[in-house]
Amino acid sequence: MQQNSEQLAPDELLSAWPLLDDEDRVGGFRMLGQQDAEDLFLHLDTGAAADLILALPGSERRLWIRLLPPDDAADLIQAVPAEQREALLTLLDDATRGEVNALLAYAEDEAGGLMNPRYARLRPEMSVDEAIRYLRRQSRTSAETVYYAYVVDHAQHLLGVVSFRQLVTAPPEKTVGDIMARELVKIPEEMDQEAVSHIFADHGYLALPVVDSEGRMKGIVTADDIVDVVKEEATEDIQKIGGTAALDAPYLEVGRREMFQKRVGWLAVLFVGQMLTASVIGYFQTQLEVATVLTLFIPLIISSGGNSGSQASTLVIRAMALGEVRLRDWWRIMQRELVVGALLGAFLGLMGLARVFVWKHLFGVYGEHFFRLGLTVCGSVIGVVLWGTLSGSMLPLLLRRLGFDPASASTPFVATLCDVIGLVIYFGIAHAILSGTMLP
Repeated sequence: MQQNSEQLAPDELLSAWPLLDDEDRVGGFRMLGQQDAEDLFLHLDTGAAADLILALPGSERRLWIRLLPPDDAADLIQAVPAEQREALLTLLDDATRGEVNALLAYAEDEAGGLMNPRYARLRPEMSVDEAIRYLRRQSRTSAETVYYAYVVDHAQHLLGVVSFRQLVTAPPEKTVGDIMARELVKIPEEMDQEAVSHIFADHGYLALPVVDSEGRMKGIVTADDIVDVVKEEATEDIQKIGGTAALDAPYLEVGRREMFQKRVGWLAVLFVGQMLTASVIGYFQTQLEVATVLTLFIPLIISSGGNSGSQASTLVIRAMALGEVRLRDWWRIMQRELVVGALLGAFLGLMGLARVFVWKHLFGVYGEHFFRLGLTVCGSVIGVVLWGTLSGSMLPLLLRRLGFDPASASTPFVATLCDVIGLVIYFGIAHAILSGTMLP
C-alpha cells in the first residue's frame, strides 16, 4: 500500500499500521520524534514490533530491542524466524541476555514465559526506612513495579510481600519482617497462562509472584501481561467457535494462502457433514414425493436445532473458559439443558403449530390433514431443539475429556450435526403421525 506516512501523527500512524507496507511503516516511524517513536514502539503488539525490528537496519535494532523489558524482549524474539533469534539476542546487554535466555527456556503459554524477572525485592531484617531507600534505587534500575515488594531470604525463597503503602505508613523502627504479609498467592512457574488469568480475575491483584517447585522467587506476572493473555485466549476461542483455526497474526496481516489453510479444513469437514444431510434427504425421498409439503418445513426444523445447539455450545464453552463449570458438572449441565431444551422446543413447536393453523385458515393450504401436519412440525421442533441443546452442551465437555480444546465444538460443527440428526427426527415423526393419511 502506498501512502504518505510522513503526514501521519503518532496516533494516526498507529491506527493505520496494519494497512501500511513495510516501507511505509519504517518511513513513518523514522519521521517521529524520539519520544513519539518510543511510545508507538511500546504500543505495537509483539508480531508488529518484531516485523518493525527486522525491517530496520542492524545499526538501529539495538536501540529499540533494548527499550523492552526482558519478558517483552523474549516474546519478540520468539516471534521472529528461528534463524534471526541469535542475532537479536547478541544486541542485548549481558545481564538482559541472561534473563531473556532464562525466559525462553519456558513454554510460551506458561507462567514462566509470561513473567518479568525484574521485581522489587527486600530482606526481612531491613528497617522500614532502609527498605524505602532501597526501593527508590531499585525503581530507577531494575524493578518493573514497586507497588509490591517481595521479601526473600539469601537463597531467594519467597517469605512474604509488602506493599509500598504499608512501608510509607509503618513506623520507621519496624522491620520488613514485622509488617510483611506471610500468606500470599503464588503462581507455579509451569502453570498455564489461562489458569494464571483466572487467579488474577479471582483476586484482582496488580502483580503476582512466580515461584519454582522449591518456593524460590523467579519473577512476577503483572496485570497488563494478563490483559494480553485474556485477549489472546478469547480471540483464539472465538475464531475456533466460528469454525476456523486460530490466526497467528492480526486479520489484515495474514496472507491469503495462510488464510485459506486456516479455514479450508473445517469447511471441508462441514461440507462432508452436509453431504450426510443430502444422503438423509435422499433416503426419505419417497416420503417427500408423496407429501411434498414436508419439504417446506425442512429449513424451519433443522435451523431450530442448529440455533439451539449453537447457543448451548457457546454458553458451555465460555463457562468452561471462565472456570464456572468443570467436567464433574456434566450431569448438572445435562439436567439443566434437558429442562431448558424442552421448554424452548415446546415454545418454538407451538409457534410452528400456530403457523400451520394460521396459513390454513388464511390461504387454505396444507389440505384436510393440516392438523396432523401441524403436530408433526410441533413434535419435530421439540425433538430437534432438545437434541440441539443436549449435543451442543455435552460436546465441549466430551472434547475436554478426550484432551481436545472445547472451542473445537464450533458453532458450524454443532449446527451440521443437528442438521443430520434433525432430519432423521423430522422424518421419523412424520412417518409416525402421517402414516395412513398424507403418507402411505
